[in-house]
Amino acid sequence: MIKNYFKIAWRNLVRNKGFSLTNILGLTIGMVCTIFIFLWVKDELQFDKFHQNHDNIYQVMATRDFKPTIFTDPNMVLPLAKTLEGGNPQVLRTVVTTHQESHLFQYNNTKLKKTSYDVSDQFFNIFTFKFIKGNAKSVLSDLHSVAITESAAKAFFGNDDPMDKVLKVDNQQNYKVAAVLADPPNNSTFQFDFIAPFDESAEWFKNRMKEWTGSSHSVFIQTTPNANMAAVDKYIDKVKHEHDPKDKISTYWTFPMNKWHLYSEFKDGKNVGGMIEYVRMFTVIAIIILLIACVNFMNLSTARSEKRAKEVGIRKTLGSDKKQLILQFFFESVILALIAFVLAVGVVYVLMPSFNLLVSKQLKLSIIEPFFLIGALIIILFTGVVAGSYPALYLSSFNPVKVLKGTFAAGKSAVLPRRILVVGQFVMSILLISATIIVYQQIQHIKDKSIGYNPNNLIMVPSSDDINKNYAAIKQDLENTGLIAATTRTSSPITEIWWKSGSPDYDGKTANGDIIFSGLQADVDLTKTMGIKVLQGRDFNKTPGDSAVMLLNKAAVEAMKLKNPIGMEMRYGRKYTVAGVIDNVVMASPYDPVEPLMIYYSPNNSSVINVRLKAGVQPQTAVTALETIFKKYDPQNLFEYKFVDQEFGKKFVTEELISRITNIFAGLAIFICCIGLAGLASFTIEKRFREIGVRKVMGASVRQLLMLIATEFLKLVAIAFVIAVPVTWYLMSNWLKKYTYHIDVNAWVFATVGILILMLTMIVVSLNTMKAALANPVKSLRSE
Repeated sequence: MIKNYFKIAWRNLVRNKGFSLTNILGLTIGMVCTIFIFLWVKDELQFDKFHQNHDNIYQVMATRDFKPTIFTDPNMVLPLAKTLEGGNPQVLRTVVTTHQESHLFQYNNTKLKKTSYDVSDQFFNIFTFKFIKGNAKSVLSDLHSVAITESAAKAFFGNDDPMDKVLKVDNQQNYKVAAVLADPPNNSTFQFDFIAPFDESAEWFKNRMKEWTGSSHSVFIQTTPNANMAAVDKYIDKVKHEHDPKDKISTYWTFPMNKWHLYSEFKDGKNVGGMIEYVRMFTVIAIIILLIACVNFMNLSTARSEKRAKEVGIRKTLGSDKKQLILQFFFESVILALIAFVLAVGVVYVLMPSFNLLVSKQLKLSIIEPFFLIGALIIILFTGVVAGSYPALYLSSFNPVKVLKGTFAAGKSAVLPRRILVVGQFVMSILLISATIIVYQQIQHIKDKSIGYNPNNLIMVPSSDDINKNYAAIKQDLENTGLIAATTRTSSPITEIWWKSGSPDYDGKTANGDIIFSGLQADVDLTKTMGIKVLQGRDFNKTPGDSAVMLLNKAAVEAMKLKNPIGMEMRYGRKYTVAGVIDNVVMASPYDPVEPLMIYYSPNNSSVINVRLKAGVQPQTAVTALETIFKKYDPQNLFEYKFVDQEFGKKFVTEELISRITNIFAGLAIFICCIGLAGLASFTIEKRFREIGVRKVMGASVRQLLMLIATEFLKLVAIAFVIAVPVTWYLMSNWLKKYTYHIDVNAWVFATVGILILMLTMIVVSLNTMKAALANPVKSLRSE
């Protein structure tokens, strides 16, 4: 019986090639989108899941309550991890690490900047990274050993065995390669080239292990399975406050590994989501696109019902019951879905490199994985059943007596459902396109917002001991090139915040007036180089008194409620005088309000040399000159540079990626709609071929005939527009509320989308109608 179902289904599909190809094309495109989205979603959901203990790994976090502002801080003091060990039976292991750092590694004449972490001795017991050579003990037992990734080993040693070879780090210390690790997966929080143990014999380490203030490390713990995390949090909070009783503003707690990536955003001390929002959004988009393709199948199947009516009538007369007919039509839709899926897999393999480049991932499609096999079965059955459900139920319900007598008007009872499905298609398409435009507008709105400085023609060069020693000579040489407008040095890049703390003390400060401050140390010519506007007072001017002056930004003055800040005394470890107030500078997220910022003069504590090019100078010419000068004074290090505008642009990477992906999928959704619309118009014209002939004989023009057919579809698009606009308006308005600075949803967006959809509908319908409208009416009426 099943074999016969397949035979008949296959014959019907082969016999109706136009119908089959149209549906296969639509379903294939829908499935390609679905597969790509689900691969991306899977990668996001599998972040850090390769660690064997991922369910029991937590990062220690702090909620710092600077009334009225609260922020979440991942930075911990160095001795916390060691102190937590053994104090609670639910805490199995602890580890402390640095944040990701960049260092200069050298082997013979090969010098490369690579990323690394310094870690304590339990790192490889908590986190699962694959050892290709060596083991955890060989790395962490020697304070001057290092584990190197496979790709880094290839870069330094080629095909030679890297084991026991010696690398010089930052032109200072030698480290022996004690292990080779497989490269961290793309969906790993830890991304590195080297792992090294803390040098516990160093004086700085011994001193920091006694200090319980100044948080600048990351602390992780592994607990027993099903641990009582409320009790663990209470234990950690108690330990920290016992050793640091002056810390009155912090509460310590644990953040599970399975939330690090997807739920990484915090606001006012509360988790507000993160990438999980985009995972959900793209999952919905995948389902929408697949449903649009399924609706095409439903519409085209019911539109051609007249051709299947006699078949149904004869089969019912010969004894087929409704169940058998339903199964027959389901088999047809499942076969179509299967063919489309096979084609979709082939297309995915071809486009995978381009998609990986688009999403900056290393996605792979393995057809032998259980995930793929189960997913394939679900997609094929879902598509086949959903697409075939309405046609199967509708076609199997034909009355055989009416059909065989010729009194059955096939298709009329399907007009309303078919129109509803077309409207649904366009509702989803209008929603996707409108949402895409609004997302783009929001990104541009943030980009166009003033950031308080001029990022163009501004170059950052990493500093070093030699560069700092020779800074005056370097600055003079740079000025002598005639290419440079100004130079300064800072403790961190202008595009990042490396330091946060409570506000300084000052006269008039209230008891609960501790405010979160960002901090920066800088040299003279700060505002000139950065292009920052001085609102009051002055910049640093290299006078002896500058060592005791401080600059505040506008946000700091407002938060501290200062009326006349110039000349005020600020006590922050020592006494400073406010010399100037500068405009707000966006250093962190451009989506959030600018935080209060204090800048004090400290020329010797710099990490970055900032160079402003003169207007009209070719960047490459300037870079060549910079490289010559910096190598002259610091020949041991690689010359590196970054353009500030490019670094600032990286703050929009996620949003721009999401925008590009939604653009593509929204476009494909419209294309699938047009395929279905073209097929539906073709069947409509076929049924009205004689009517068109009669109208031509009666004097109807081609334009009138085109409008006759198009009007029916334009009405459906108009109805879809009326439904889609309020839904999109509501959804996107709620989405925009998560941004402090956001656009308002404008009516012209929907007007533009409406005109676009109407034009596409007219073009698609007109192209299909033109042939019938231009045909000789004799052909359609000769049998009359």
